[in-house]
Amino acid sequence: MVIITSQEIARFRSELAEYPEALKALDEIEDCEGSIEDAAISLAIQAGQEPNISEKWLDGLAKRCRVAICKSEVKEELTNGQLNAAFRDLVAAKICPQILVTSVIIYVFKTGVNEFCEPLEYKL
Repeated sequence: MVIITSQEIARFRSELAEYPEALKALDEIEDCEGSIEDAAISLAIQAGQEPNISEKWLDGLAKRCRVAICKSEVKEELTNGQLNAAFRDLVAAKICPQILVTSVIIYVFKTGVNEFCEPLEYKL
């Protein structure tokens, strides 16, 4: 489970300040004591989804978005910590409800972008 600190939440809040849905997601993460997974499940329920409550739900959601996340532009943005650009690009891609994009990008950023994208780099 990925937990972010109040300092990280403040940093992400300032970086994503122009996106109301991102700020709502960060408020939820803060209410969940920094747990991105718990916040994502709560936000998914609010968005009308029915997530299971397993520990790996957010990981599964991120993996369903992997192709869009690992496009060279978005991958580079996340690698460089440009969450606002990654947020904008993933919202435009319409890969998941906008309210969940923040949790997904923070999860990928915190767990390691290169490791997350590695399965798409294998050649058969």
